[in-house]
Amino acid sequence: MKTTELITITALALFAVSCGSNSQSTGAAAGAAETIPNVEVSKAIARDVPQESAYASTVQAWAVNNIMPQQGGRIRKINVEVGDYVQKGQVLAEMDRLQLDQLELQIQNDEQEFERLKSLYAEGGVSQSDFEAAELAYKVRRSNYDNLKENTILCSPITGYVTARNFDAGDMFGMSAPLFVVQQVVPVKLLVGISESEYSKVKKGDSVKLTADAIPGRVFTGKVERLYPTIDAATHTFKAEVAVANADKALRPGMYARVSVNFGNRHSVIVPDRAIVKQEGTGTRFIFVLKEDNTVSYVPVTVGRHIGAEYEILSGIEEGATVVVKGQTLLKDGVKVNVL
Repeated sequence: MKTTELITITALALFAVSCGSNSQSTGAAAGAAETIPNVEVSKAIARDVPQESAYASTVQAWAVNNIMPQQGGRIRKINVEVGDYVQKGQVLAEMDRLQLDQLELQIQNDEQEFERLKSLYAEGGVSQSDFEAAELAYKVRRSNYDNLKENTILCSPITGYVTARNFDAGDMFGMSAPLFVVQQVVPVKLLVGISESEYSKVKKGDSVKLTADAIPGRVFTGKVERLYPTIDAATHTFKAEVAVANADKALRPGMYARVSVNFGNRHSVIVPDRAIVKQEGTGTRFIFVLKEDNTVSYVPVTVGRHIGAEYEILSGIEEGATVVVKGQTLLKDGVKVNVL
């Protein structure tokens, strides 16, 4: 083949390749220019948002009494068992009565003697000092009798459940543990650790709601009974004592509960939670806002509470803004979009 012919063929081949390449580039550019992302949008609205926070806590008895005498002795009788619901003043157990019976006889004798001296004193047959000394001695012995009776016949000081019995009838009580533990469950209480940032928002008498894992589907109502005056430096929380009436005794001490405290309402902008995009690798959240020219703007936002399928927006956008809720994957600031 001649040199001239070879040069001609090579030139034609290069021209063909160049034309094909330019044709493909032009087609790709045209296709890219014609691709406009499709999006769905929604309007940002404003309404009052309940400022509720949930806290974990444990149900506690309103009062816990350890029933035991002031000194050791033999247990004569046991009247109740664990699980019994006892009334205030009900006799739970009796200790050995020997000393009590002896002192009761002395008291009866003292009462008769004191009545006799009272009559003599009224008639002038006994001096005032002798009468006052006899009266004092009678009151002291009477007080000793009442104290011994209280520690021999053991009664419940509260109404509640017997949750522990540590001795049997006939045992020698040696002060090592209480005979009984009685817990009052009407009402019950919970100690709730609330963030210090909410300290000024909680007031005595505020109503709260709570649920218990052991009683699914039921919501109980309580109120703040008292607020502890100090902040825990380690957890930055303060204690609020919540009282629940518990008239049907459904809540029991030890149950795990979730307490919901309402700190009032805040008028805020609300958007669907689908509008919120979280930037990877950071905690930044943003929204694409649709402008009048059908382009979108990248707007960082501060979110508040998650309410069902919506988010409260604390800053970043205003009421009435049109936000993108679907199709954010292909978007960037200033991109033109097609609204479906």
